[in-house]
Amino acid sequence: MIRLSAPDIGEEELQGIKSVLDSGWLVQGNMVREFEAKAADYLNVPFAVAVSSGTAALHLALLALGLGSGDEVVVPDFTFPATANTVEICGAKTVLCDIAMDTYCMDTNLLEKCITEKTRAILPVHEFGHSADMDPIMKLAENYGLFVIEDAACAFGAEYKGRKAGTIGDIGCFSFHPRKAITTGEGGMAVTSDPVLAKKLRQLRNHGMAESETGKAFVSAGLNYRMTDLQGAMGIAQISKVEKIIRKRRELGEEYNQLLGGQEELTIPTCKPFCRHIYQTYHVLLNEYTDRDGLIRLLRQRGIETNMGAYALDRQPYYKEKYGLSGDGYGNADRAFERGLALPLHTGLCEKDIKTVASELLGMIRR
Repeated sequence: MIRLSAPDIGEEELQGIKSVLDSGWLVQGNMVREFEAKAADYLNVPFAVAVSSGTAALHLALLALGLGSGDEVVVPDFTFPATANTVEICGAKTVLCDIAMDTYCMDTNLLEKCITEKTRAILPVHEFGHSADMDPIMKLAENYGLFVIEDAACAFGAEYKGRKAGTIGDIGCFSFHPRKAITTGEGGMAVTSDPVLAKKLRQLRNHGMAESETGKAFVSAGLNYRMTDLQGAMGIAQISKVEKIIRKRRELGEEYNQLLGGQEELTIPTCKPFCRHIYQTYHVLLNEYTDRDGLIRLLRQRGIETNMGAYALDRQPYYKEKYGLSGDGYGNADRAFERGLALPLHTGLCEKDIKTVASELLGMIRR
């Protein structure tokens, strides 16, 4: 089976985990602090707060900014549901914005129409490892006095005009799920340049606890979103080779581009001049005549694992029913949801594998 995704794990990760087990300190210790420091240095941001998942990072970001009942947060319609779920969990209202088909990110031309007097934040997603167009988002946020939380779950190492994705808004949130470029099994991180927000994030991830010279006190109603030192050890090993991993992913992505570009049966992903794409997912858009789900089954029978890309939230029962969504105004997200296909891409693949996938894919589409 040519797998859709596989983590790049070697001896360094195993030795790091062994050292944690030998130490007897398993939760949020020196390994986590070292991982945070290395991530902050790599991202060129002052504060990095490691947590238990990317979803936890998003939840803490919303809590740290005080978002809740009566507030509205603008979210792209095409994303993994965790992006909007955390808004809902905080008691705020999700307002969906359609996407641009060339990047699968929030369509900044539609964004201002989504803003009302109740809007308090914009939550762009750097989908599939391609950065959202952050300049117009930040400009609108400045004009309307809004927070910006970047969902960079898929974009650790991606760049926007030379800046790392996730470091441009008030808080950036990353995931280290096994499908991401680097992984800690599960795990996530929130980053910020604001020391006050960093302090709130650290307190909220650990039951709302603050520490001082006089002892510990619980200053807010926090959560247990701590990262383990086992995950921290993996993160240290992973971040040491992040550029090598990204370089390989980009090479494989370019190989796909060469083999699949210009085919009338599908559309390959684009990379805008402002972006360094890390190809967390190589996502193609099939034409309207192709049965995407049937194609997934046929490719699996041929030993190739593929999947749909992301979800149109306006089509999911919870959001559709709660907000009475009819699908109008979300045509691009719906099209990407219905026709998007994620192809195998990870560092365990070689050029021959990519050629096999491309050949089988085109052969089946053309039958």
